[in-house]
Amino acid sequence: MNTIHEFIKKLPKCELHLHIEGSLEPDLMLKLAKRNDVELKYKSIEEIQQAYQFDNLQSFLDIYYEGAGVLQKEEDFYELTMAYLERAVADNVKHTEIFFDPQTHTDRGIPFDVVVSGIHKALQDGKEMGISSKLIMCFLRHLSEDAAFETLNQALTHKDKICAVGLDSSEVGHPPSKFERVFTKALEEGFLTVAHAGEEGDPSYIWEALDLLKVSRIDHGVRCLEDEVLVARLKQEQVHLTVCPLSNIKLRVFDQMKDHKLKRLWDAGLSAGINSDDPAYFGGYMNQNFLATQEGLALSKEDLRKTSLDAFNASFLSESEKRFWCDKVVSFE
Repeated sequence: MNTIHEFIKKLPKCELHLHIEGSLEPDLMLKLAKRNDVELKYKSIEEIQQAYQFDNLQSFLDIYYEGAGVLQKEEDFYELTMAYLERAVADNVKHTEIFFDPQTHTDRGIPFDVVVSGIHKALQDGKEMGISSKLIMCFLRHLSEDAAFETLNQALTHKDKICAVGLDSSEVGHPPSKFERVFTKALEEGFLTVAHAGEEGDPSYIWEALDLLKVSRIDHGVRCLEDEVLVARLKQEQVHLTVCPLSNIKLRVFDQMKDHKLKRLWDAGLSAGINSDDPAYFGGYMNQNFLATQEGLALSKEDLRKTSLDAFNASFLSESEKRFWCDKVVSFE
C-alpha cells in the first residue's frame, strides 16, 4: 500500500468549490430522465461518457446545462445532493460549501423554492452522516444583471438556507464588474460573496472580483501568477483560491497535471485548496483530485496537509469549528 495514498484517503478534507449540478452522474441522469419523461440526446451511460470530452469551458457548459434538464422536482434535487454527500463522506470530506445555479432551473420553469428546498433538506440530513455544509447561490454571468437581481430577490426569503452568493458560467466577456450592483445589494442583505475569476479570464477579472464584488474567496484564480502585484495582494490578504486540478486539465487550462501551477501558488505564499468542481464531468471527486495532483506535482504529506488547512481556514465555518478541524489536520499522521 502506498502510504501517501493512504494518507490522502484518511486526511480530513474541506471542499469549497463544488457545483451540485456538476455532480450529476450519468446513471442518475438517465434515471431522472426516465422518471420525469425528459428526452436526452444520449441513450446510455457510455454515450454520455463519450460526450465528456471538452475543448474549453463553453463545450462543457453546453452538456452541463442539458444534463441539468432532468432535474424537475424537489426529490430530484434531494437525490442529487445526497449522492454527492455520500461520495464526499467516503472521501473523508468533513465540511463542504456547495454551489447551486438557480437560473439554470428557474429559466426552465422550475420554481426557486423547489430547487433550494430539495438541496437544503439533503444538506440537513447530511449532518447525520458526519458532514457539515453551507449553500452558495451562483449567478450565471452570461445572463443579464436584471436576471441576477431577480434571482437575488427570490433568495431573500431563504437567508436561513443560503449563506453566500457567487458568480459562475462563461467567464470571458462577462467580467465581475457586470454584476457589481447585484453583489453590493447581496452584501447589504447579509450574504457573503465569492466569484469565479482567473480561470479563463485574465488577472483583471480577479482584481474586479476583489475590488468591486468584495469577495471572501476567489474560485479558481490560477491566472493570478501573471500579475506580480496581484500575487502580492493575495498573499498579504491571504485570499483563498479554490483550485480545481482535474477540472483545469479537462478544460485545457493546463495540458497535463505536471504543468499545473498549484505548487507555484503555495511557493508564492498563497492560500489555495484542492476541489472537485464538477466531478461527474471532470473525472473525479476529492480523493481522485488529491491523488492525481499528488502524483503529477510530487506533493509531500505536508503539502497535502497545507491544502486541507488552507481550505478549512477559508471556509465559512465558525472560528471554533475551524480550530477544531485544523487541529485534527495538524495532528493527523
